[in-house]
Amino acid sequence: MLKKKMGVSLILVWLAVAVLGGCGNGDKNTITFWTPLTGDDGAYMDQLVKDYNATNPEYKVKHVITSDMYTKISTVLNSGKGVPDLSIIHADRVPSFVKQGVLEPMTTVMQAQPELKEDNYLPQAWATGNVEGTQYTVPLDIHSNAMYYNKNLLKKYNVESFLDDDVVTIDEILSLQGKLDEGDYVVNDALLGWVVLAQIQNLGGGIEQDGKPAVNTEAMKQALTEIKKISDAGLMTPFGEDGYLMFQAGNVLFSTDGTWSSTAHASVEGLDFGVTNIYSTSADTFTNRASSHLFSMLKNEKRTDEKEQAIGQFLEFIREHSIEWAKAGQIVASKQVIESLDYDSYIQSFFTSNDKEIESLYIYTYEYYPYVAEAVDTYAGDIVRGNVDIDETLVTMQKFVEDKIAEGNSGAK
Repeated sequence: MLKKKMGVSLILVWLAVAVLGGCGNGDKNTITFWTPLTGDDGAYMDQLVKDYNATNPEYKVKHVITSDMYTKISTVLNSGKGVPDLSIIHADRVPSFVKQGVLEPMTTVMQAQPELKEDNYLPQAWATGNVEGTQYTVPLDIHSNAMYYNKNLLKKYNVESFLDDDVVTIDEILSLQGKLDEGDYVVNDALLGWVVLAQIQNLGGGIEQDGKPAVNTEAMKQALTEIKKISDAGLMTPFGEDGYLMFQAGNVLFSTDGTWSSTAHASVEGLDFGVTNIYSTSADTFTNRASSHLFSMLKNEKRTDEKEQAIGQFLEFIREHSIEWAKAGQIVASKQVIESLDYDSYIQSFFTSNDKEIESLYIYTYEYYPYVAEAVDTYAGDIVRGNVDIDETLVTMQKFVEDKIAEGNSGAK
């Protein structure tokens, strides 16, 4: 009996070794690809990966979606085990990742695929990954704040002329005070923090000065004050209500959400909508706060030159075939795709329809931008609604960011 048990155990051990060995051999010729694409966009990336693998490359791609990707990245980098071959990160992560020394330059990848170059991508998407002359990323897209409009409501209130110059101003919005039916609103508060950051650019301001965060500034105060006028006039959807859903229900003229929302809006029966730029403090300038999904390689000693060359083949495939990604409502970064006739059928093509629109897509690249954005998202709603004193809260916001930076520099998590 003992010999029989030992024989069974040896067989199980042999099987385990064989399975692990098979996984190892499989991983050797597999590009492990991590993304944070937990929404519908994950399915579109799955399809792109499937299409690439169908070309029968030597190195196939395995797409792994994780909701807490940045936490997992920190874990694997600290342990040195399980680091993915390729990942998608957001634009605002690049400066800190480069500073921490956790990104591998795309030099080998670009040498293997010469069409992976600046001239073939939207300029700000490419520039986001360039730090002191070294290219650390290859862009997939730009995803931007956008302002959708309800065509029926614009006609109902006789304000279709607001769109004549593609810039809806705050003054134009305020002109509708007292003219709306009960239950209707001019604009919602979707992605309000993004709207605030756009106004800062419209007003010629910024969020840093000499490398330090600049939150308690005149530009920030003016941006919030201008938006507050809309709320004070009763033209913004009520505090605590879901303005996004109110737009889909047909009770809001303008919704300031994201380019990716077009797919959800299109699924609403009877909602006749279009897209334009985020409203502005002036008819002379407009900004659409944006970000970018970027392909990157985390530091990984086990990644071979051959695998980096294979990654280049995958990224070149994406550059040529990312019309599939347009289905997710994203502004594709590849010029080859956005200049194609097929791309014109997607609503977000509005944002690449001319040079001025492309220039309006503003990506913040300040190292501590995530902390500034968190402060704005945390406090802007209460300021705009008049729930707090603006001057006192700006002081609080400035300290909020400075404390976050101090925590980060001290190694706190």
